[in-house]
Amino acid sequence: FLGVMPAYSAVDDALTTKLVTFYEHKKDSSVPSHQATVLLFDPRNGSLKALLDGSVITAKRTAAVSAIATKLLMPAFAEVLCILGAGVQAYSHYEIFTELFTFKEVRIWNRTKEKAVKFASSVNGPVQVCSSAQEAVTGADVIITVTMATTPILFGDWVKPGAHINAVGASRPDWRELDDELMKNSVLFVDSREAALTESGDVILSGAEIFAELGEVVKGTKPALPEKTTVFKSLGMAVEDTVAAKFVYDSWSAGN
Repeated sequence: FLGVMPAYSAVDDALTTKLVTFYEHKKDSSVPSHQATVLLFDPRNGSLKALLDGSVITAKRTAAVSAIATKLLMPAFAEVLCILGAGVQAYSHYEIFTELFTFKEVRIWNRTKEKAVKFASSVNGPVQVCSSAQEAVTGADVIITVTMATTPILFGDWVKPGAHINAVGASRPDWRELDDELMKNSVLFVDSREAALTESGDVILSGAEIFAELGEVVKGTKPALPEKTTVFKSLGMAVEDTVAAKFVYDSWSAGN
């Protein structure tokens, strides 16, 4: 797939387009599944101001949004973090989650165990490599799914009541990471209702009802319900790239 993601933010005085290629690698590959470039324009006249590494921006802005969802939705006493998947998004999520939150234990599982072991040995901090997704998930307070799965790898009967799940993978209408039981028995939050109802297999195929967009919780128009089992389905929005790219550009400009 080649995705084109244009957005304009008047508040940030930023106009961008992200070009992202998305290849489902059937075998493990050294090439990332997602590769991206962000073009930053001057909103006043349309001139191209900068080309930015969209892969880094995508990884960091996605993890940042998951962190916002987690801050609002996770249980009051969250001690165990579980990450399913060991790719680019696993690293960016680990980085920001261990910076913002204090977990007593971090677990990881990946379909290819070697990648999970490599992850655990390369990050700053102790990470327990689990031999199965169920082992990693059992008892976890916060769960992050960042896999290339096309059928469910996380099941509701494994999940601790009151846990919070950030579902980041399965970005196609026929792909799944979470099973029907988990989707239907959790309070479902999304970044965009419109996107979730056309792009997310987890939402479409389960028939789960969307409770709120994350923005509604941030604004205070919908409650967070951290005492419930919650799922945040993240698909990514172009405006996230716009805000992040402008932030990077402004920081770089200030340095010059």
